Amino acid sequence: MTTPSLPRLTNHAIILFGAAMAVAAAAMASGDAATAEAVAEAAKQPVGLYYAIAAIMGVGSLSAAYAVGKVGAAAMGAAAEKPELLGRAIAFVGLAEGIALFGFLISLFLVFK
Repeated sequence: MTTPSLPRLTNHAIILFGAAMAVAAAAMASGDAATAEAVAEAAKQPVGLYYAIAAIMGVGSLSAAYAVGKVGAAAMGAAAEKPELLGRAIAFVGLAEGIALFGFLISLFLVFK
């Protein structure tokens, strides 16, 4: 399965933006003030912000998964040799999981900005 390249995604974004502007122009030309006002309000939405939120959640979740995998494997290895270390080791796994929580909180801050 091949992933789309960046220029293809850019072309799709330009096409979608052009279609949205055509709908906005048609609504404004039709004389329906409520529709024109709704379209103008929708055009003010910060689309780039939503992409940033998705990127923050993705990076935060992936980095937390990587950290939990590495720390969890080391913790279980240490617990196999010394069972009394299990409680301390699980605390480090929880710290690694906190990375995803920080990504989620930053995303929430951006959503309710």
